[in-house]
Formats: sequence, structure tokens, C-alpha cells
Amino acid sequence: MTAVTKTQRPPINWRNTLRRMPVTVAESADFKKSMGLWQLVALSLGGLVGAGVFSLAGVVANEIAGPAVLISFAIAIVASGAAGLCYAEFAGMVPRSGSAYTYSYVALGEIIGFMIGWDLLLEYTAIVSVVAIAVSGYLNYITHYFGFDLPTWALGAPGTGAGHRVDLFAALLCLLLAFLLSRGTRESARVQTGLVALKMVIVAIVVVAGALHINAGNYTPFFPFGMGGAVSGAALAFFAVYGYDAMSAAAEESTDGKRLMPKAIMISLGIASLVYLLVCLVIVGMVNYADIAVSAPFSSAFDRIGLGILGLVIAVGAVIGVTTSAFANMLAVTRVGFAMSRDGLLPGYFGKSSRRRVPSRVIWPVGVVSALIAGFLPIREAAELTNVGILMAFIVVALGVMRLRRTRPDAERAFRTPWVPVVPLIGIGFSIWLVAHLTWVTWLRFLIWLVLGLAVYVGFSYRHSRLHTEM
Repeated sequence: MTAVTKTQRPPINWRNTLRRMPVTVAESADFKKSMGLWQLVALSLGGLVGAGVFSLAGVVANEIAGPAVLISFAIAIVASGAAGLCYAEFAGMVPRSGSAYTYSYVALGEIIGFMIGWDLLLEYTAIVSVVAIAVSGYLNYITHYFGFDLPTWALGAPGTGAGHRVDLFAALLCLLLAFLLSRGTRESARVQTGLVALKMVIVAIVVVAGALHINAGNYTPFFPFGMGGAVSGAALAFFAVYGYDAMSAAAEESTDGKRLMPKAIMISLGIASLVYLLVCLVIVGMVNYADIAVSAPFSSAFDRIGLGILGLVIAVGAVIGVTTSAFANMLAVTRVGFAMSRDGLLPGYFGKSSRRRVPSRVIWPVGVVSALIAGFLPIREAAELTNVGILMAFIVVALGVMRLRRTRPDAERAFRTPWVPVVPLIGIGFSIWLVAHLTWVTWLRFLIWLVLGLAVYVGFSYRHSRLHTEM
């Protein structure tokens, strides 16, 4: 028999690229199990209730749907709820870190799981950067209010204004979040829970104060852009109501993932849905849709009724709300990266937890990369790196639920998605519709990233996969 030298590798058996991770995996000691139900709910609400409350509802009302923004968000909530029900079933079956990466690895095979995970590494990191840039704008507003302004060079990324060199607040926020995450799950979860609670109080103040100044005449005409405007508005609204997916990446840090994760997804989605519908009702009731200032909908609305002091409260709420969103997404990307490394699909160096039992070897690279994107890219260019990956993840998770219902009907399920395959198909259909409306530039960048990922899988991941080495 001829020996195989180190430079000779056997060719890839493409059938093996569809090998699947077992549904039942032994408990891991990589993380400290310290997150109870309400910490998980807070983490999910951190991703769900953010910029959508303080700006997106006003944008959809003013430019796309008018008062029918209520219908836009209702449609988006139904579509997101369909995907959320699929995530809940997987969370109750496979309480492991990695979110859609792990779910697709279990249901559809290794190469699909790798590509989804590879995609989420970029998407979540870009979302952190985009959110940090948005927070920076509010922080500049607050510091200016108190008479302190950063130097011109630190106010934004190159190309965003004369003399701008770096968005200092955005870059520092990314590094601060990385530091917080590196301190440990219990500590960071406490901070996140406190910030989310404060955010929800501020949102409640805004809704109640606004409700006292509603003019019913502002709801007429209800469909100024037709029903088509309401449906189109749902496409934009959808991106405000999918944050629960980030929470599902932290499954192994839950005290009882199988039981608590599905509950947390459903509770957080229910709370967020109510919040968004109330916000929409109030903003178009306070101000005629055509007069809503898209840059600061609620601040300008309260200025009109002589309550401008609430503008500062809203700015503080926006900073808190959007910061919790950045936190949720940075936690998600670090857990996806850790899970992929632990499974052998990325270098094993990143698959080891620190003495605090957090994936610090992933946290700090993500923090630095997101800081560089946030500091030196305009928000529009950073935002173009997002969206498509999350939608693709929704599609594969819904497909995975249907597949496992057929191939593993005996698997233990702490939660069962109702009306399968109708509910998964709703989530798939809505995601495909949104994907079809993304720009060609977004698709080009996405495809380039996927090709790069495929090269990594062929050159490294296939042979280093834990499933491959155990064969």
C-alpha cells in the first residue's frame, strides 16, 4: 500500500459535507449557567426594542404607509412571529450556543450550518457597528445639550462631514461592550437587564405622555399610500422585530435552556409586539403623518405640543435602547464564533473559554473589528453588510423545523411550532419576499463573503470538523 504523504490529501467526499450534528449532545461546561427566564427575556428585548421604537415607526409612517403604519407593523409581527415559533422549537430541542448555525447544522448538514454561521459572523458584527454609529449620534446630541462637543475630527467617519476622521463614540462603545462581555455572563446579564428595564420605563413614559395628546383627526386618511404602502412598510418594519434570534445564541448560559428559551422567545416577542403597536398608534395620533420629522419623530412631536424637555428623555432612552441592541448582537456573534470553533469548523484557539467561562478569545477580535467598522465606515455602507444573512438564517431554520418533523418525529421537543408546515412556510415566504427586494450591491457583497467562506470550509473546516475527526 502506498503511504499518503502530508502534502497529499484525500479529496472531499461531498456526501460527507451533509453530515449532521446529533440532536442530543452532552451538557457542556464551557459556560456558566447563570441566566434565568427574565435575563433571557431582557437579552431578547435588547435586540427587539431599539431603533425601531425611536425612529423607524416614524420613517415608515411618513414615507411609506401613513397611519397604516399600524398595519405595516402588524404584518411584520406576524411574519417575525412565524420565524420566532420555529426558533422556539429548536431552542427547546437543541439548547446549545450558536443559534441558526447550530440549528441548521443539526437539521440540514454541516456545510449548510457552516455557511449560515459564516454569514452570521459578518451580519451580527455589522449590526453591532451600525447600532454603535446610531448611538453615537444620540450621544453627540446629549453632550451638545450640556455644552460639551467633541472635536470635529472625532464626530464621524471619513466622508460623513468636513474634517471628520473617526466616529469616536461609536468605536469606543464597541470596545466597551467587548469589555463588559469579557467580565462574565452573570455580570453582563445584570447590566443588560437593568438597561432594558430602564429603557422600557422610558418607552412607557413616551407612550403615555403621547397618548394624552392624540388627535383622532390625524388617523384620516388611514391609507394615504393605499394598502400597497402598508404592505411595503412591513418590509422595513420587519427589521425591527427579529432580535430574538440573537438571544437564542446564548442557550448554554441559561439555567434550563430547553424549558426557558422557548418561553423567553414568546414572552419577549409578545412584549415587543405590544410596544411597537402602541408606539405606532401614538406617533401618528400626535402628528399628521406628513409632518413627522423622520430624523427624530418623537422629539419633534413633543416639541410641537410644548413638551420639548421630553426630547432629552427620548434621546437618553434611544441611547439605552440602541446600546442594548448592540450588546445582544455582540453576544450573539461571539457565541456563534465560539460554537463554530468548538465544533472544529474554525481554528480551535477560539473555541476555548476563559477562567470567567466566557469566550474572550472571540469577544476581543469581534470588539476590535466592530470598532473599526463603526469608527471608519459611514452608517449606510456598514448597514449594507446586514439584512440578507438574517433572512437566510430564518429560511434555513424554518426548513429545518419541517425536515426534523419528518426525519426525527421522536425527538424530544419542549416546545412544538403549531400548524407545521403552514407557520414555517409563512416565515419562509416573507423572508424570500424581503430578500428579493435587497439591492444588487448587498447581494454582491453577500456572495463574495459566501465564496470566501466556501474556500475556508474546503481548505480547513471540512477536515478539522469534530464530526470528521471522530469518523
